[in-house]
Amino acid sequence: MPAPAATTPAADPADLADGRLAVADGLLALLRTTGTEPRPDEQLEALTLAVAADLPVLLWGEPGIGKTAALTQLAASLDLPLTTVIASVHEPSDFSGLPVVGDDPAVQGVPMAPPQWAVELVRAGRGLLFLDELSTATPAVQAALLRVVLERRVGALQLPPGVRIVAAANPRASAADGWELSPPLANRFVHLSWVHDRDVVVRGLGGVWPRAELPRLVPERLPEAVAFARRAVCGFLEARPTLIHRLPTTETRRGGAWPSPRSWEAALTLLAFGTAASVSREVLALLVRGAVGDGPGLELLAHLDRMELPDPETLLADPACAELPVRGDLRQATLEAVVAAVGARPERERWEAGWAVLVRALETGAPDLLVAPATTLAALRRDDWEVPESVERLAGVIGLARRADRSVGRATAATGRAERGSR
Repeated sequence: MPAPAATTPAADPADLADGRLAVADGLLALLRTTGTEPRPDEQLEALTLAVAADLPVLLWGEPGIGKTAALTQLAASLDLPLTTVIASVHEPSDFSGLPVVGDDPAVQGVPMAPPQWAVELVRAGRGLLFLDELSTATPAVQAALLRVVLERRVGALQLPPGVRIVAAANPRASAADGWELSPPLANRFVHLSWVHDRDVVVRGLGGVWPRAELPRLVPERLPEAVAFARRAVCGFLEARPTLIHRLPTTETRRGGAWPSPRSWEAALTLLAFGTAASVSREVLALLVRGAVGDGPGLELLAHLDRMELPDPETLLADPACAELPVRGDLRQATLEAVVAAVGARPERERWEAGWAVLVRALETGAPDLLVAPATTLAALRRDDWEVPESVERLAGVIGLARRADRSVGRATAATGRAERGSR
């Protein structure tokens, strides 16, 4: 009689499922494994500088644009523990603290107990507090957040200096039951618009994201940077005192960046940090406009350009060695300032020195910038002043530039007539 065939025990369905989930987890781990690379990214550079300056930052952007992912990557790059708090799902007491009644409240008072996330931040001594979905927080919650953002207090607990605060919000039109930010809360933040960059997204999905790096501050430049920032902001506000405090008239603009003594102090801090780190003008523009608003921020940047212009009297004293700005608008302003200085004190020697400065500009830059200042300088000539030989070098270039301008004007006018005739 043949022996019965051996039977294989049936596999446990639970073991099969666990094995397949383990493989799925391995695939997810591979997908989540990404690297970083040093890559120019102006908005990321502005964010890291504001974080280094210990100023609260608010990122504005449409849903799904990558704000949360950027903050996660920033915390990892800076080796800071990330604590995420969704503002819209919390009550005011979660930020102002819950009252805890003790044995003798009339004598000992009623302390305000902080939430767990604040206690953990204090224990860590450092970290990145991420307040997400800020524009969907109710006005009561926004009011409770005022002390958290400005004074770093949660209930009776003081957050340590090593904690930085960054928030994110969607514009009201794209937020779920969104609210405009209250003016007191909005004025406590540096506002940065967060937009996606095609190359960053493509490289990131390929596994390589830009690396967030803290600004490299040069120790020797710190006193100079602070002095420059104070001189720039104070000089600007002396000339434009109406911009010291200007509350916007519309509710939407009140929920963004606007000028106040508090936000000007933030702009001064950012200017000092940007100067010490030698950041680009584009990054500095993002930060300054994010602190005090677009209009005042652009005016301050124009004031900085004027501060960096060379002294006209220095140029007139030694035209042959004159160092003129490379950027076209700054060079134009410098030449106009030289001509204005001659007009303020018209003397023959100064008039001839003015022509020498224009010749120096011809040797080192574009000739089309010389037409207007040369015309004005020529009009300052007195009858007994002889025309210097340097004018001969300028005459041909200026005449050519004028003829080119007239040619462009005639071509434009002819095009306009042709278009009108075809209609």
